[in-house]
Amino acid sequence: MSDIKSDIEIARAAKMQPIKDILAKVGVPDEPGAFSPMGRHIAKVNLEYIQKLKEKKSNLILVTAITPTPAGEGKTTTSVGLSDGLNKIGKKSIVCLREPSLGPSFGMKGGAAGGGYAQVVPMEQINLHFTGDFHAITSAHNLLSALIDNHIYWGNKLNIDTRRVVWRRVVDLNDRALRSININLGGIANGFPREDGFDITVASEIMAIFCLSNTLKELEEKIGNITIAYTREKKPVYAKDINAHGAMTVLLKDALRPNFTQTLENNPAIIHGGPFANIAHGCNSIIATKTALKLSDYVVTEAGFGADLGAEKFLDIKCRKGNIKPSCVVLVATIRALKMHGGIKKEDLKKENLEALKKGLPNLERHIQNIKKFNLEVVVAINHFITDTDNEIKIIQDYCKKLNIGVSLCKHWSNGGEGTKDLANNVVKICEKGNQNKFKFLYQDKESLWKKIEKIAKEIYGASEVVADTKVRDQLKQMEENGFGEFPVCVAKTQYSFSTDPNLKGAPSGHVLSIREVRLSSGAEFIVIICGAIMTMPGLPKKPAADVIKLNKNGEVEGLF
Repeated sequence: MSDIKSDIEIARAAKMQPIKDILAKVGVPDEPGAFSPMGRHIAKVNLEYIQKLKEKKSNLILVTAITPTPAGEGKTTTSVGLSDGLNKIGKKSIVCLREPSLGPSFGMKGGAAGGGYAQVVPMEQINLHFTGDFHAITSAHNLLSALIDNHIYWGNKLNIDTRRVVWRRVVDLNDRALRSININLGGIANGFPREDGFDITVASEIMAIFCLSNTLKELEEKIGNITIAYTREKKPVYAKDINAHGAMTVLLKDALRPNFTQTLENNPAIIHGGPFANIAHGCNSIIATKTALKLSDYVVTEAGFGADLGAEKFLDIKCRKGNIKPSCVVLVATIRALKMHGGIKKEDLKKENLEALKKGLPNLERHIQNIKKFNLEVVVAINHFITDTDNEIKIIQDYCKKLNIGVSLCKHWSNGGEGTKDLANNVVKICEKGNQNKFKFLYQDKESLWKKIEKIAKEIYGASEVVADTKVRDQLKQMEENGFGEFPVCVAKTQYSFSTDPNLKGAPSGHVLSIREVRLSSGAEFIVIICGAIMTMPGLPKKPAADVIKLNKNGEVEGLF
């Protein structure tokens, strides 16, 4: 056991290739106008070059997972491993991931660049400031906040009701103290006092717009359509009404270019954008995904948390906005996590427990059934841990066989792409059937907002009903009357359960989805439905990851894993 290297030791030992050589593998030339190096191992591909690329018939593979537990599932690791595996069997593949947020990096989970021998590198840069995209998004968002208060200070020509400013500020950290604040204190020279608050950057509507825009022009147009406040007559005020959209787009101009890096096996990776899946739509940028589809034959991308959150939003929001269709879905499961869904505590997971595993399998089946509602084929990837026993592995394999679902035992953490060749072959078989045209959305644009929420709650979460107070119902009706009724809905709820109760494991049914709040994202063009106790500004745990993150005597970062 002492010979097993840690994730960070493996990452540090990586033999990275110059980024121009990685780009050359997918046909991006080393010439002016194609890309801009950001150091030796990272590059931004230029938008003008991307627009000149021709579309081709490529396969999009969505990687999602069972309901998360503290035992871990490994979507990012599996996504990287699968892309390496596809390249191992002779397919041209690119993995598309989200950029990690500093909030969880210094909060609950540390880094998010994969693990073991299935990582993207350079790991430290990716997990920290990377290419500055999140800083640009934070700055653009808060520029709009500053312009709103400045407009009110200089006479409030638009007659904004200071009690109805709905645009909150953001920061890319977990800071519960900023959830609700009072601003403009200290006298008339500082402006008109009002209540405000902060969300985390990855919950920002700017982040959503950034990830759902196809061009700079579309980005600017969507930013202009952001609802920032209401007048005393309850009429909406938009970002374009205070001429904010131009300057905000300038701040985002370079950030919108996709970031290229590489895997440990020197295969191309695009890491761009990063909305959370429990409070936002949980997918990387449309520009990144479409760029990869133009440059390769197989594109592997992930959606955050379990399939009830990330996959549903990927399919109902990102695919709808980007006019893209997945060819196949990979559902990641671990024996450890399924045993936790079967009622076992984390400290007991190393022991074989066949009964607990069987009790947890309904969670896996519920996710499989949900994916099939989109007319998509699914293959289960068992993310292998060294504590897994042959008996436990056989139970999952037999269960999937009974459901007529493909299943692959994956050892990418220890063996890299070699450990996912079986999964890669299973994925290729599904993709070669050409089933993209069978894909369908869970709900249609014309359905009412309430009906859309009900469909997600009942068909995906297994809820018996949706409840909301009169204020929320009136808000939804008003949104429909204002022309936003055809927007998709983005449900913000706990990632730890199909329900809104994080302690309700397995595959609960008959629970109630209670809507606490609704928010209009008129720029991103979806409606956010906030449920249960979910927070758009998370807090730090009692012992945050920041406690152990430091520089060692060699000046290297420690503690990100």
